[in-house]
Amino acid sequence: MAIRKEQITTALTHVIHPDYEKDLITLDLIQDLIVQDKYVAFTLELPRENQELANKLKKECSEAIHKFVDKEAVLDITVGINISKKRELEGDDSDQKQQQEKAPQQEPVLSNVKNIVAVASGKGGVGKSTVAANLAVSLAKEGYEVGLLDTDIYGPSVPTMFGVNERPSITTDKKLVPVFKHGVHLVSMGFLVDTDQAMIWRGPMVTSAVKQFMQEVRWPDLDYLILDLPPGTGDIQLTIVQTVPLTGAVIVSTPQTVALDDARKGVAMFNKVDVPVLGIIENMAYFTPPDMPEKKYYIFGKHGARKLSQKLEVPFLGEVALQENIRDTSDRGTPVVEAEPDSPAAESFTQIGKRVSQALATRHQDMETTEKVEINIRP
Repeated sequence: MAIRKEQITTALTHVIHPDYEKDLITLDLIQDLIVQDKYVAFTLELPRENQELANKLKKECSEAIHKFVDKEAVLDITVGINISKKRELEGDDSDQKQQQEKAPQQEPVLSNVKNIVAVASGKGGVGKSTVAANLAVSLAKEGYEVGLLDTDIYGPSVPTMFGVNERPSITTDKKLVPVFKHGVHLVSMGFLVDTDQAMIWRGPMVTSAVKQFMQEVRWPDLDYLILDLPPGTGDIQLTIVQTVPLTGAVIVSTPQTVALDDARKGVAMFNKVDVPVLGIIENMAYFTPPDMPEKKYYIFGKHGARKLSQKLEVPFLGEVALQENIRDTSDRGTPVVEAEPDSPAAESFTQIGKRVSQALATRHQDMETTEKVEINIRP
């Protein structure tokens, strides 16, 4: 018989944290619980690093689940460190708890951001990060306050595309301060790890890191926060829509069929969680030789993303040609919109940025504010 999430949470109420003398569920130390058939995965979030305690609690969690739920359960328990838990837990006596219950609710995550826009793609290699970087810079050049959050934990691109090598500073209340460059406030896992270091993390640890980037960063008041999502429709995408109310999503695709198939899935995912799709961008739409500007060679197919947008009845935000200067400027740490503002490539991104702004204005006029999504994962 398949295991239910409720069975796991009930079993874990039998595991007591020795420092706080309360169970792990009451202390809210169990995060990202996933249950599928007999497979159970979750993150045990501790307020400080303590390997001995972590091993003890992991063992007790395993014993409780095998005893009270299913002795054949397959467990994948990850330990994560969340420093914000320390502030929540220390001094949490009954009087303080009563005061917290009477106190006003905490301000929503990213409440100082007017528009949260996800730049997504169904597959990798379509130039999503390039689009996100140039979209952010183009909006900043229009006079908006813009942030760019690189949520691709395994393969962050923002450090290279913006030429950032330094680590961000930390405030006295342990909040990360975004790096400011080319008019954009930037946060990326790539700022926190060495360039050659591989992030060998399981899903729950990745989603925990993404949550902290949204909750534990001192973002300034922003008109736009652009989220550069990893490819696919998995853990990180679900974590984001559960944590913050996305204003809208932009889908990036190349013209060929294999990319369009995945782009279609991306649109379907956002529709399913009630996030408005602002439109589709066709990247690498064609190639124009520098010495023959009148020629267009449709290497990957012609107008594939444009046709898909018509079929799905979502706006087409524009096309970007396959041009060497886009790659070259990104590799040198300055998006083409900033490095070569008068180039055809920069003009394409600038126009796309204006269409995104227009799409958001229409979205605010015609639709209600997006809410965070409640997703129940069942076996």
